[in-house]
Amino acid sequence: MTSRLRFLYPQSAATGDHKSAAQHAPPASFRELVRKDYERHGRRILDAGFISLLVYRFGRWAGSRRSHVAKRFFQKIYGAINMVVSTLTRVWIPAEVTLGEGFHIIHVEGSISIHPDAVIGKRCGIMHNVTIGTNMSAGAPRIGDDVFIGVNSTILGDIRIGDRVRIGANTAVSTDVPSDSIVVGSPGKIYPRLGPFLSEQTKTDVRP
Repeated sequence: MTSRLRFLYPQSAATGDHKSAAQHAPPASFRELVRKDYERHGRRILDAGFISLLVYRFGRWAGSRRSHVAKRFFQKIYGAINMVVSTLTRVWIPAEVTLGEGFHIIHVEGSISIHPDAVIGKRCGIMHNVTIGTNMSAGAPRIGDDVFIGVNSTILGDIRIGDRVRIGANTAVSTDVPSDSIVVGSPGKIYPRLGPFLSEQTKTDVRP
C-alpha cells in the first residue's frame, strides 16, 4: 500500500521522507549556514541579501551563547551592526525571527520587513517591498515550506500559509492559505494550483 501511494503521489511521499530525515538531522553550524547563504545569493559578498542574512545569523548565534557575559557582549555588537546594516539595506529581519533553511532574498531593490514573531519554513523565496507582520492585533504569520512571496506583497496577522504556496505581486494576505495554492490581488483571492501531483485532499481543502 505504501509503495502504491509513493507511485501515485511521489511528491507527497518525498516530502514526508525529507521531513522525517530533517527531524533527526543535527542543526547546521553558523559557518555552514553562512556558506549556504553565500552560495544561494550568487557568491557575491556585497550582495545586500547575503549581508542582511549574515547579520541575522550572527544575531541568532549571539543569542545562543551559554555564558551570560558572552551573550550580552555579542548581542551588543549585533545590535550596533544591525542598526547600520538594516538602515542601509532596508531589510529588517530581527534575530527573533524563525527562518527555515534555504531562505532566499531574491531582490533587494526595496524594503523588506519581517516581524520578530514570524515563523518561515524552508526554501522560502522573497522579493522586495514585502511586509510580514501583525494586523493591528497580536500574532504574526506562520509560513510553510517552499513558499514564494512576490514583490509589493503584505502578509499580516496571526495566519497560516501552507506549503508550496505562491503569493503574486501586489497581493495582500490576511487569511489562512491552504497548501498548494496561488494567492493574487488585494485583498488576496485564493486559487488551487493544478499540478500533476496535487492530491485529492488538497483540492478539496482549497476554496477560492
